[in-house]
Amino acid sequence: MDKRPELGDFLRSRRARLRPEDVGLTHYGGRRRVPGLRREELAQLAGVSVAYYTRLEQGQSQNASDAVLDAIARALNLGEDERAYLHGLARPEPAARRRPRPERVRPGVRMMIESFGDVPAMVIGRCTDALAWNPMAHALLAGHLDFDAPDRPADRPNMARLLFLDPHTRELYADWRKKARDAVAYLRLAAGRYPDDPNLTALVGELAMKSPEFAALWSTHPVGDCAYNTREYRHPLVGALTLSEEVMPLPDDRGQRVMVWSAEPGSPSAAALRLLTEVSAETADRPETAPTRR
Repeated sequence: MDKRPELGDFLRSRRARLRPEDVGLTHYGGRRRVPGLRREELAQLAGVSVAYYTRLEQGQSQNASDAVLDAIARALNLGEDERAYLHGLARPEPAARRRPRPERVRPGVRMMIESFGDVPAMVIGRCTDALAWNPMAHALLAGHLDFDAPDRPADRPNMARLLFLDPHTRELYADWRKKARDAVAYLRLAAGRYPDDPNLTALVGELAMKSPEFAALWSTHPVGDCAYNTREYRHPLVGALTLSEEVMPLPDDRGQRVMVWSAEPGSPSAAALRLLTEVSAETADRPETAPTRR
């Protein structure tokens, strides 16, 4: 993924969302040719020359210092994730020489999520692939898929692909649009972190071609990391649930994260999770419907 046009598009999108009065500049009225801040105004705020900022936005300068990038980030009111994304685009790392190997889950991590029992837990890779899930996470998120699918790198489920292209997953989220924007924001961040990952590039290209909603969201350049959240679900077997979602990076496994879902004790959602445990156990006991498990 070429970072030069990405950098320019990102900077222009962030200039467009700011008005002069938002950043303490005087607006003397009259029609403006561009939405938001002009290049000259942003350069003034960041303390750099207009010519230098223009070269940066056009991808013609790849030696910007941390101080300059931080000044531009402050001028644009960027958040922490957006600031990191800007640094990644402006200071690209050398391209990887080899195709990345399929991601694997360490045995200790697999044992950890299996030990969670009735608490849904799964491991997600840097491209949002489902690398492993325990029975409850499978029942909550993807009971219509083969339980062993994450163990097959060639066709393992991808959570972003499911979100935009799978009707079962789309119906699962009460606020699908919020979930979709969060997913695109993470993929933007991942694209900055892993620009030479062909799997990520292929995923973004596929979703942009097959989902107009993804393409529209991608064009707005949202940037954000996965973090804790509370979401409402409409599960086909147990109905409505409100669950807390915790995301924990695995420092020794580049880009991998553990996700865990929980309900407030004593709540209707906790009762629904217990019911899902019973329903999924009954389903697993039926030979004709049981998912294959190792």
